[in-house]
Amino acid sequence: MPEGDAVRRTADRLDRALAGQVLTSTDFRVPQLATTDLAGATVERTATHGKHLLTRLTTPAGERLTLHTHLKMEGSWRTAAVGERRPGPAADARVVLETDRVVAVGLRLGLVELLATADEHTVVGHLGPDLLGPWSGDDRAEAVARLVARPDRVLGEALLDQTVVAGIGTIWLAESCFVAGVCPVGPVSAVRDPGRFLDRARQMLQSAMRTGRPLTTGDRRNPVWAYRRHRQPCLRCRTPLEAGTVGEPGRERTTYWCPHCQPRP
Repeated sequence: MPEGDAVRRTADRLDRALAGQVLTSTDFRVPQLATTDLAGATVERTATHGKHLLTRLTTPAGERLTLHTHLKMEGSWRTAAVGERRPGPAADARVVLETDRVVAVGLRLGLVELLATADEHTVVGHLGPDLLGPWSGDDRAEAVARLVARPDRVLGEALLDQTVVAGIGTIWLAESCFVAGVCPVGPVSAVRDPGRFLDRARQMLQSAMRTGRPLTTGDRRNPVWAYRRHRQPCLRCRTPLEAGTVGEPGRERTTYWCPHCQPRP
């Protein structure tokens, strides 16, 4: 599943293609929106909250609407110039937004819904603070409070829970825990300074958003410390890395750690 940085890059790509443009045609290939026509609407921008995309539009009548999409495991948004071949297999298209110069196609989207922009809180209001969103003292304090609310909870499970903090997936789970020297299958209480921990995770996502790829080690030959490096030697101590699962039943994810640098409590 794309993580917060990848979703933000998707939003930026949609903004470059659509922001300020008037839609000349739309095609929603999901049952609940099959008859919806937003031709004539102006695309304002695409915002994100964690892994959620919020494309905001204004209709000719002045109605402000939000197209809420989620990539889930396999979804993507792609763009092409009008007249070029449309991206992706036609059977995978869930949404097509066209202007007089660009077409944007949402492929295999896991969620597509349309709502009043004023009601966005009904779909993202339950989420924790966004690591790539505003990060005021209040936002940071709220994220810390949500993280430490259950100190005995498995750390990896808490970090993947988007109602705690939004934007972390399996890559940043493994990498943030390695950098902090804590084991992702240990308890939240093992994190000595939760605020600093989340600040570092935020910095990692920001860096990946700018560069377009994880590069937490600074070495392009070995770009990550732990993610998907099961049984490979730790880049710090050469101990073989371990792997295990975290998450709620039915939603487990694999994570990775160094048993020497990140000992279990």
